[in-house]
Amino acid sequence: MPFSHHSHSGQFCSHGKNTLEEIVQGAIKRKMQVLALTEHMPREQDDLYPEEIEALQTQDTLVELFDAYVTEAARLQTKYAPEIEIFIGLEIDWIRPSSMRWIHSLLEMRRFDLFIGSIHHVHTIPIDYNREMYVEARGRSGGTDKQLFEDYFDLQLEMLRALRPPVVGHFDLIRLKSDDPNADCLRWDDVRQKISRNLDFIISYGGLLELSSAALRKGLSEPYPAKSICQMYITKGGQFTVSDDCHSVGQIGANYSQLLEFAKETGIETWNYLKRNSFSNDVGYSNTQFSSICIAEVEDHQFFKEEPLPVYLLQSLDARP
Repeated sequence: MPFSHHSHSGQFCSHGKNTLEEIVQGAIKRKMQVLALTEHMPREQDDLYPEEIEALQTQDTLVELFDAYVTEAARLQTKYAPEIEIFIGLEIDWIRPSSMRWIHSLLEMRRFDLFIGSIHHVHTIPIDYNREMYVEARGRSGGTDKQLFEDYFDLQLEMLRALRPPVVGHFDLIRLKSDDPNADCLRWDDVRQKISRNLDFIISYGGLLELSSAALRKGLSEPYPAKSICQMYITKGGQFTVSDDCHSVGQIGANYSQLLEFAKETGIETWNYLKRNSFSNDVGYSNTQFSSICIAEVEDHQFFKEEPLPVYLLQSLDARP
C-alpha cells in the first residue's frame, strides 16, 4: 500500500511545479492508494521567500492562495474518490511566537484531516532555502553547526508542545545545509539529549515521525530522519508514517524503493497511514485515524514490483525544494 502524507504543487507553492490536480493524477498513475495534500500555511509579510517577493506576493495574497487551495483540494477529493483516498491538510511553519495566532486561526477555520508540524526557520531565518541563509542563521546561534542544531531542536520542542502535530515533518531537516549533512546528529551529546527529549515528547502524545524520501533526492545518503535517530525512536516505541514531500509530479514516490530498504535495514517493522472512521479522533481535526501496515505487506504491493520511474537528483544541495 504506497502512500504519502506530505505533498505540494506548483499551483499553490511558489517553489513547486504542476497543478494540484496533476499531482493527484500522478499519484494515481503511480498506483498510490492514500495521498495527503499538505500545502504550506500562509506566512507573515516578513517571512516571504525571495521568489514570492519577486512574484509580488504579499501576506494577504498568500491567505487568498491558501483559501483557493482548500477549495480545489475539496473538489479533487470528491472527483477522484473512486481512484484514491485523498486527505486535506496543511504544513505548519513555526517561525516565531506570533505563528501561533496564524496556526490557530487556520485550524479553527476548517476541520483538516491532518497537519504536519515542521521547522524551516531558526532565528526567523530559513535554514533549508540555501547555504547563505543557513550560514546567517548559524551565525545568530554562535557560529557552529552544533549550536544551530541545538537551537533548531529547542524550537522544534516549542512547536511540539504548542501544537502536538499528528505528523512531525522532516525531523532533522537542519542537517541539509550543514557542513556535513551525512554526519550523525547524535555525535554531539547536547544535541543527542535534545533529540531524545523531543522524541519522548512526540511519543507521549501519540505523534508520528515522517520517514521522508525527500532527503534522498536532495543528495543525502539517508532519509529524514537519519538511521541513528530512527533507531533511537524505535527503542522508545515510536511509530512512523511515510512521505515523499513531492513538489512536482516527477517527485511522487521518488526513491520509495530505497526508503523501503532503509526501513528494513533500520528495524522499522510497520508504517502508518491515514484512514477514515465514523467518529472524531482525539486531536479533533476530522473523522480520521492512523492504521498500521507491516513492511512485508507493503513490499508485496505492485508499486514496488514494477519498474520504477527514473529518479534524478533534482537540484543541488544549494537549492530548493
